Amino acid sequence: MKSFLYPKLNPPSFIWVRPEQGEVISKVHEWIEPLSSAADPVNRKDTDFVIVGVPLSRSSISASGASEFPDAFRRAWKGFSTYNLDEDVDLSGRTAVDAGDVPMHVTDIHRCHENIIEASATLHQHFSTSKVCAIGGDHSITAMMVKGIYQARPDEKIGILQFDTHFDLRDMTDNGPSNGTPMRNLIESGVVEGSNMYNIGLHGFFNTKDLKQYADEKGVNYITLGQARKKGIEETVRQSLAELAAKVDTIYLTVDMDVLDIAYAPGVPASTPGGMTTAELLEGVLVAGRHPKVNNLDIVCLDPQKDTPVQPTVKLGTHIFLTFLTGVMLR
Repeated sequence: MKSFLYPKLNPPSFIWVRPEQGEVISKVHEWIEPLSSAADPVNRKDTDFVIVGVPLSRSSISASGASEFPDAFRRAWKGFSTYNLDEDVDLSGRTAVDAGDVPMHVTDIHRCHENIIEASATLHQHFSTSKVCAIGGDHSITAMMVKGIYQARPDEKIGILQFDTHFDLRDMTDNGPSNGTPMRNLIESGVVEGSNMYNIGLHGFFNTKDLKQYADEKGVNYITLGQARKKGIEETVRQSLAELAAKVDTIYLTVDMDVLDIAYAPGVPASTPGGMTTAELLEGVLVAGRHPKVNNLDIVCLDPQKDTPVQPTVKLGTHIFLTFLTGVMLR
């Protein structure tokens, strides 16, 4: 499939029929418009939110169909209103475009990652004031999306706020650029300093001690789920963002769906017991969305093929995305 409008981007995998001009927009699928149909799509300074699908899961350590999430995510829009009753916010007052999907090579993971970097750099150059939201894909995509930001804006210091069960600091020489290595990848490539990473939600028996030791060596800030619950999720996220904002120019929020308890997110390749509840994660994402320096979001490691027939995890991933947008509107 040939790229359209921008290098390294293909049309969205699924496009809803657009409402007629003048019709009232009340559902998400009516609100988000494909980039190809947007006015002046090549360089839009007035776009609030840009969505890009990153359908890569061959780089996952666990067997994963997370590459199917961008398509499932788009199909889920029809089940959501643009109006958030909890916060009395209607998203339809802002503009959102679907930039399509980054093309993936069938076997060459390195080429896939290079495509992601190029697509990210292009979007951040052309949509310099927009919030870019990447829908994965496994967690390896985070390092590539961030490298794209760094390529587009080399003078900006980048920080990471990560919701995750894992450190994602595995050795690159052992694991390659897998979903277990994105944070180490960013540290070792000099794109993000370890001290500018904050990981919230680690818990249980799902990390090895050497990874904690590496995190300590590099100054990575990590808060276990137990510690966050004692302080309160909202306060933990708020404090982490305050510390991070004092050190960096822009903050990238990455949500690994495996931070959730398996009871709340069955459609996750590396699902675990003892994780966050749905309410806790949504609370944390809303706080992050409200912070003026959080300019990017990704949602990773969600496998629709592992979900139950009613798709609770897909729906939750979509809810997380809309909650982040709500937070932005509450600024």
